Amino acid sequence: MYLNFVFPSRTHRSKTSCTHDCIHDEKASPTRNPILPSGSSNILNHSKDVISYKAITATHFRIRSIRSGECPSGVRLSYTVKVAEHNPGLVGEEKEIQEQKEPSHQNTLLQLKTDLYKALNGINRGIFGVPSAKKSEIEDLVKQLESQNPTPDPTLNLDKVDGCWKLVYSTITILGSKRTKLGLRDFISLGDFLQTIDVQKSKAVNVIKFNARGLNFLNGKLTVEASFKIASKSKVDISYDSSTITPDQLMNMFKKNYDLLLAIFNPEGWLEITYIDDDMRIGRDDKGNTFILERSEEEEVR
Repeated sequence: MYLNFVFPSRTHRSKTSCTHDCIHDEKASPTRNPILPSGSSNILNHSKDVISYKAITATHFRIRSIRSGECPSGVRLSYTVKVAEHNPGLVGEEKEIQEQKEPSHQNTLLQLKTDLYKALNGINRGIFGVPSAKKSEIEDLVKQLESQNPTPDPTLNLDKVDGCWKLVYSTITILGSKRTKLGLRDFISLGDFLQTIDVQKSKAVNVIKFNARGLNFLNGKLTVEASFKIASKSKVDISYDSSTITPDQLMNMFKKNYDLLLAIFNPEGWLEITYIDDDMRIGRDDKGNTFILERSEEEEVR
């Protein structure tokens, strides 16, 4: 801002007020100068023979030049107000503050995923049932993530799908007589659910691990192989190929109820990928089930 003041050879005292913002009453209090923008703090002080001026840089982003008339006292004031353009530092500070107040898209997704993992804690992937309130909480978080899916056309970006994944939640449940028949109450426990997807071969291999306590903690697994083909930008059609249980001792235990076991874990049908990023995938199938998987660091199963 530049302030140019023009004074006569001598000053006067007068109790007569100028019509152009000059006050010469020796008792007059400081008066805001209406010539300058209302947001500025320019104050014109007159006390006896002393005329003082205080100027604070205006924040109005415009240029304005005003000249007053000549006061009766003979004092002629000339103001030239020049306001600088936007201060880069101030603009930067405002932008930084705004970014702090408004979390980024990535921060929002990270928080949702954190909340989802908290909700999944302690429910054993939901395989043996989940309280309705907990199930609703999980479903709500899933829907929020799906609405912000960073990969809206997942089948056009299958490189994100390729690799090994571990199931962390499913609405498929094994309850009541099914759980009893399969010996999953006390005798056999479920281990990890792994899925390996080979995009180049259009193959998916699901592995369900078991531990049989009665057989010296024998470890075994059910392997289900399937093929898939792209059905839309978000869906794939899945066809069952084959399944095996190893070792033979575990197969003998499940032999009587093998069809029941396979019916639970058979992936045949269609699957829609509703959310996928670098480390999480969510899908919904034609039977109304929801699946949440995380990328696994375990060795891929072929």
